[in-house]
Amino acid sequence: MFVRVEKIGPYEYFSLVENAREGGRHVQRVIKALGRRDAIENSDLLDGLIASAARYSRRSIVLSRFYRGELAELRRRSIGPDLVFGRLWKESSCREVLRHLLAGRQFGFDVERAVYLTVLHRLMVSGSDRHASAWQRRLRIAGAEELTLERAYKAMAWLGEQDADGRSLTEGIDEALYRHRQLLPGELSVAFFDTTSLYFESQGGAMLGRCGHSKDFRPQLQQVVLGLVLDGEDRPIASFLWPDNTADVTTLLPVVERLRRRFGVRDACVVADRGMISAATIADLEAQGIGYILGVRERSTSEARTAVIDDDGAAVPLTIPRQKGETDVALREVSTAGRR
Repeated sequence: MFVRVEKIGPYEYFSLVENAREGGRHVQRVIKALGRRDAIENSDLLDGLIASAARYSRRSIVLSRFYRGELAELRRRSIGPDLVFGRLWKESSCREVLRHLLAGRQFGFDVERAVYLTVLHRLMVSGSDRHASAWQRRLRIAGAEELTLERAYKAMAWLGEQDADGRSLTEGIDEALYRHRQLLPGELSVAFFDTTSLYFESQGGAMLGRCGHSKDFRPQLQQVVLGLVLDGEDRPIASFLWPDNTADVTTLLPVVERLRRRFGVRDACVVADRGMISAATIADLEAQGIGYILGVRERSTSEARTAVIDDDGAAVPLTIPRQKGETDVALREVSTAGRR
């Protein structure tokens, strides 16, 4: 049933019409002629008719009350991100470690929840702390209802604190997480290390930010070098942050030193790419008895070219699965100058 408008001469007329089936065909049957359009619009006939029918329609009652401002504002909150990553946050011991480090500190709000919100925001959409503060209003995150932008800044300042020895709090978090999930002391058998550069668009950052070669084609912006150590299960062990003018070749030995001194890792084989290689680095690793696998360029490294590639020994084919497709490589074990 609906209202139909018909033009007759210079005027338009309203009729209440219904669809019906007569003689095997659909027809429109006029139930009531309501009158001339201009007269109907200037009266309350339609409004009264609609209001009368709306009393028996739940949807119309709710909508009409909403448009009249009689209902509270409708809000939708997403629960998915916290359901998934909140469980991972707990199982990875991040929540427990942060709360242990915060014991005795009087911030007046839950700093662990503020840090978790920042991590969740980075995982889902990324952006600034200001954007995260606005983004959280669309989510339901247990314990984060009272967090404000000012409190987010205080939580980030806490993460940047240093101890009496000049060590950053984030280093302590790395070590606490490693010890929390460690089954046996020094059980780490292989450590993968790599670096990348990150640029940022803001003022400040004079202690770390530098301008240099940009892999993201942003040479005008300040950058930092981020280093990350993973175990054989792709779990992060330790992270590092250096100014952008830090050469990769100078980072490997400090990383190994920290793994041995702070994490108790003694026998892990260190795996890194060609940017970490220098004669001094290799000599130092061998002097300390540390196993290592360092990548080299096939064409520019004469030892790799003559001793490995040109060797006529049997090669073992290997297929490495990737996110998209596979990569086929050949493995050949060669010893030269007493080295494998």
